[in-house]
This record gives sequence, C-alpha cells and structure tokens, in this order.
Amino acid sequence: MLNNLFKFAIEINALEQNPLHNVTWTRPKTEEAVDPGVVANPNQARALLSEVAKEGAMGKRLAAFFGCMYYAALRPEEVIALRKENIVKLPPGDGWGEFILTNADPEVGTKWTDDGSARQRRGLKHRAPKAKRPVPVHPDLVTLLRAHLAEFPVGREGRIFTGPRRGIIRDSTYLPVWHAARQRALTPAERASGIARRPYDFRHACVSAWLNAGVNPPQVAEWAGHSVEVLLRVYAKCISGGQVEAMRRIEAALPPTSPKPPDSLDQIR
Repeated sequence: MLNNLFKFAIEINALEQNPLHNVTWTRPKTEEAVDPGVVANPNQARALLSEVAKEGAMGKRLAAFFGCMYYAALRPEEVIALRKENIVKLPPGDGWGEFILTNADPEVGTKWTDDGSARQRRGLKHRAPKAKRPVPVHPDLVTLLRAHLAEFPVGREGRIFTGPRRGIIRDSTYLPVWHAARQRALTPAERASGIARRPYDFRHACVSAWLNAGVNPPQVAEWAGHSVEVLLRVYAKCISGGQVEAMRRIEAALPPTSPKPPDSLDQIR
C-alpha cells in the first residue's frame, strides 16, 4: 500500500522518486525452531486430555478440541473453524478418520474484522485462498470426536466446537481450562520445564511424533500445512533417534572395504 502511495505521488508530481527503492530489508523469520522441551510425550498428553475433560462443562467441550491439536496437528484457529463437512471420514470402530481442512478462524480483534466479531473466517495459513488440506484422524481422536458429537450438537454455521451458548470459542475461554488441567496432569518438575506450556505445543508434539515415526517429510509437511523447508527447519531439533538405522542404510549403500571386527571370541575361534 505504501509503495502504491509513493507511485501515485510520483504520477501527480508530488515526488520525484520512490524512497522505498533506497530501503534494504530482509524478511524476518516468522517461525523459530521448536524447543524439544515443550513437546509432551504420549503419557503426558493423554493425562492432560483426561484432566481437561474434568474441568466442568467447558472442559467436556474441550477434550476433543485439544485432541485435534495433539492427534491431528491442527492449529487452534483451524480447530475453531472445523465444520461438520470438514470430517470426511469418522469410522464407528477403531479405524482412522480423515479431515479435509478448508479454513481457519484466527482471533484478530473486533476492530479488524468485517462484521465486528473477534474472529474472521480465512483461508488456511501458508496456502492459497481456496486450498484444501487433508489430515489423518488418529483412532483415539476418532473416539473423542464421536463422543463429542454425540453429546454436543453443532453450533452456528455447523461449527463442531462451540461454547455453552453455541457461540465461537475465544482464547480467553479455552486457555484457563488448559492451564488448570496442566497444573494437575503434570508434575512440578514437568511444569517448570515448559512441557505443553501452550495448547499450540500439542501441535508440535503431533508433528514431532509423525517425523520420529519415520513418516516422509513431504507427507508430514502436507498434513501439517508447511513447506518441507520450513518443516525441517522448525522441527529439526525434535527428531530423535534414527542414527543406527541411518548408519545401517549408509553401510548398505557404501559397504566398508575392510571386514568387520568380530562381535565375539566365538567368531575368532
């Protein structure tokens, strides 16, 4: 906008040249590498989800809400934007389901939305306006979602997650529930370490689990809504283990020229 303003000023002879051409600027990194210390392990995550469900009426509404972050790596604004039509598969048994994400509802403040609401429906982050994103739904999340939908009817516009009055969930609604559940689910040492300090850390835990399970980075990037370059930069420190398997593959591709040393005295004899 500023650049167009200067161009217009030049057209009406108010300026001789565009001053922005003299400015050097490097785009700042928008996403920093994830600290492995915030990534909850499966036992910690499940304990936290269990405690969320015990946080009164609102906690029951949020168990599957936070489950979508842990089991499907959804961002909070993507969970809030979930509609019934975004669930394309939700099997009755223990199988995998599937989301097709189309939108996000970030909280931007009433002054910055078209209708004065705190959230405004937008396209997916880092994607074209009408892009869609498939995401697998873990069997544990299938169970949570089926229980949620059986107890709580969809809200306005078909939203899956709403408040008691079927309105849009605000950050100020789900954060107190999260912090109260975290206080009970984690030990003092775990809380002090920063594990699952924010709901967003559940998304980090999910993406880290996918990578450590050996899922190909391009597939993880597609599910998580990242480019492969950003995925590997952001989650590089969360990829643990795999060194032995990596060395085995390298050795298979580049066999050593000398024989291996014996593993035991029996081989020498």
